[in-house]
Amino acid sequence: MELAKITSKGQITLPINIRRALKLKDGDKVAFMEINGQYVLTNPTMLAIQQVQDAFSGFAEKRGLETEEDVAALIRKHRDERAE
Repeated sequence: MELAKITSKGQITLPINIRRALKLKDGDKVAFMEINGQYVLTNPTMLAIQQVQDAFSGFAEKRGLETEEDVAALIRKHRDERAE
């Protein structure tokens, strides 16, 4: 368990172990999420990446994409269509 003290302005300093675990750097933002009545601190960038991955889960199988070359070909096709 890690503790942080709240200043009179409502600020806290995240312990180094927490910053490292969340891969946070100077200037990064953090997100507070309520889950089942408890608040969880998370890295919003990593959360956004996970949400995108979840949204595209199963897409490759549905489109018959089996290799990186298949994906590259699909991207080229869409770029060509947009260029027209």
